[in-house]
Amino acid sequence: MLEHLSQIEVRYAETDMMGVVYHGSYLPWLEVARTALLAAEGLPYRELEAQGYFLPVIEVNLRYHKPARYADTVGILAVIREKPALRLRIDYELFRGAEKLASGHTVHVFIDKAGRPVRPPAAFSALMDARFPA
Repeated sequence: MLEHLSQIEVRYAETDMMGVVYHGSYLPWLEVARTALLAAEGLPYRELEAQGYFLPVIEVNLRYHKPARYADTVGILAVIREKPALRLRIDYELFRGAEKLASGHTVHVFIDKAGRPVRPPAAFSALMDARFPA
């Protein structure tokens, strides 16, 4: 299993007139957590792109449990629970302190610059093999 905890402070621009975070604002937070997870494991997204690999989101699911509000510090736990094959699923839990705000997942596939599905790069496969032994 791979996991990484990121934190963000809710900006005013991410909220509605009542100071509650707009539902669409959560998706960029998942991206922050996802790229931080990969970077913490030695696979910065910028390097993957430089090598010609991209990881578009092909599925997203998000369940809102409690509202986040302006100036909250939100912890975003990103977790890869299972060894990915051609698809990569990342699970997320978002918290304010011990209070769960949201949970969900994204699913990704590796593509090349032309948008064709490709096998993951060797460094990614080696990391997954090391973290998820058979």
